[in-house]
Amino acid sequence: MGKTAAKSASRTATGRASGRTPDRSSAGKPNAQMTYIQSLNYLDDRIDVEKARPTRVPADAFRLDRMRALLSALGDPQRDVKFVHVAGSKGKGSVCEMTASVMSACGYTVGLYTSPHLMDVRERLRLGGVPLAQQAFARIMTRCRDAADAIESRHGQPTYFELLTALAFAYFADRAVDLAVLEVGLGGRLDSTNVIDPEVCAIAGIQLEHTQILGDTLEQVAREKAGIMKPGITCVTFKQDEAVMAVFREVADEVGATLSVLGEDIDYSCRFEAAHQMGPHARVCVTTARSAYEHLPVPLPGEHHALNCGLALALADKLKDRGFEAPERDVSAGLAATPANGRMELALESPRVYLDGAHTPESVGGLMRAIGAHVRYDSMVVVFGCAADKHVDGMLAELARGADKIVFTKSENNPRAMDPAELQRRFAEISPKMAQTEASVKEAINTAARAIGREDLICVTGSFWVAGEAKKLIVDRQKKQKA
Repeated sequence: MGKTAAKSASRTATGRASGRTPDRSSAGKPNAQMTYIQSLNYLDDRIDVEKARPTRVPADAFRLDRMRALLSALGDPQRDVKFVHVAGSKGKGSVCEMTASVMSACGYTVGLYTSPHLMDVRERLRLGGVPLAQQAFARIMTRCRDAADAIESRHGQPTYFELLTALAFAYFADRAVDLAVLEVGLGGRLDSTNVIDPEVCAIAGIQLEHTQILGDTLEQVAREKAGIMKPGITCVTFKQDEAVMAVFREVADEVGATLSVLGEDIDYSCRFEAAHQMGPHARVCVTTARSAYEHLPVPLPGEHHALNCGLALALADKLKDRGFEAPERDVSAGLAATPANGRMELALESPRVYLDGAHTPESVGGLMRAIGAHVRYDSMVVVFGCAADKHVDGMLAELARGADKIVFTKSENNPRAMDPAELQRRFAEISPKMAQTEASVKEAINTAARAIGREDLICVTGSFWVAGEAKKLIVDRQKKQKA
């Protein structure tokens, strides 16, 4: 197994945020190389399920035959890559981040494909933690465009996510990565990523989400997620609702996969401590016949991340069966290096602004508890905006338990965003706490900043769209201050 060193990729952010006029002059010409701006415009013209309301998602948006045809036209790059595949309703992105960081620290060149992004689409495709360079993005997207043109007459036009997934496979194959960690986009069974034969897979926590697409019961959602299980491949998970576990076991038996459960098949324990050097944090132990990952600090704050960390360690252990090495010292170092990336991320220190993409009642509740356990403050103002098709009342109930004041807003880039006035109205029905609305994320943050003192903090949450807009505003402000 070769351990190649990842080359650096440019972090320069341009594209739609640059303010330049988009150039489409050569984008439609056969075989013409697109610029980075043109490649972004080409993507934006595709069907994007992330932005569409569930009732407006085309019936053929989820088609593995089209994805396979697209990859075939590209030369099937996915066959040259070894994958870890991770599904779940909540926590799958965190599992991917920790797993990629761990295996990178073990000396491997690791690709990472996640969604959504916060500020720049290239954040979804990273090699050794570095986003794909603009030039490489445009070059490979041109290949994907030509492949899409070749199959469109028989299979229809590929979607935004299908094209990005194909680009990721081609990029990782081009760079001959040792391993690629792949996050499922939506569901699992019919997700564009589900055309691979992974080394090992994992399923994180199951919650009711995307019910108009995945089903309105936990069992239905679990079955869609379990669709990533493959014959002869180990799938790791942790103990969940018994109805969910019953589905997992049933699907594993049907396809001939091995289901390995933290706390049952894999020794797992967790404890919470408040050591002076690190502050309050969780530590986990994952022990097998091959590995003894003992008392490792969970790198992401919040009790819910302990199980996600356990899954990442279990994946590292299972990769040993596939020829990889994952020594305890390197695994520990890799965990410690895990980036926050919109997971209770401290984006600004004065005033303190935390960003989190929490978008379910469980994740919002976990965030409120995590801030209470890990951060010292007097008062917290929450800037909140969410999609209209989410479990809004459940999230608002969790906000009522943790926030001192809420400023409701919406992302300007998300057509599924709920009206802030409606959020305020529904919040007032369950809580007497102070709340107001602002038309934009920028105005909401400015309002929150005027309402806090030195020992207070701002938390921006409700969706990755809102958190991403907030992060871009903060980054742009910091650049101006340095200029």
